[in-house]
Amino acid sequence: MNIIQSLEWRYACKKFDSKKKLNKSQIDTLKKAFNLTPTSFGLQPMKMLVLDSDELKAKIFPHAYFQEQVKTCSHILVLCIDTVVNTDTIDDYFNMEKEVRGTSEEVVGAFRKQLKDIYGNMDAESIERSSIYQTYIALGNLMTVCAIEEIDACPLEGFIPEKIDEILNLNEKNLKSVLMLPVGYRAEDDIMSDMKKVRKPLKDMVIEL
Repeated sequence: MNIIQSLEWRYACKKFDSKKKLNKSQIDTLKKAFNLTPTSFGLQPMKMLVLDSDELKAKIFPHAYFQEQVKTCSHILVLCIDTVVNTDTIDDYFNMEKEVRGTSEEVVGAFRKQLKDIYGNMDAESIERSSIYQTYIALGNLMTVCAIEEIDACPLEGFIPEKIDEILNLNEKNLKSVLMLPVGYRAEDDIMSDMKKVRKPLKDMVIEL
């Protein structure tokens, strides 16, 4: 399939075939796609948890408003933000850039200082909101990759983050959950799978100037 056919193929899967599991290669592709997601200044202020434990799915299920996808999927990808983003985060990035690219401090020093000034003038709420935006970019990236790889998925905002954080001990990891993406294979009796997409005409969505 070409990319448009892949996007037409995908839909928000409401029920997965619980007997079918994604293989290691498929999960590795999703992990790498997540890591390659573009982020503001390249700081990557987020993490992704990959859950395949039926026990954890069962614990999460009631706190995701009993949505069937959580219980029947192959894996749940939990997108989280780092709760600590500060000058150390910026230093870690530029130190890694110098190591990977062989860049000198003379080249990166001014930008390093600029970012420290930017983040130094932001309050905690603004930093957190910026990090949350990055997870939505990652979600879109993952959903596109899933479509290309013919992996079914369903993006979820509908859950109680505090409960998920507690179940997964995210506070101990300095993380907060933002989004979940159950992935796997659609069930044959998922009534949504054969429904036509409902989209506005392109002329109502795209403005050319």
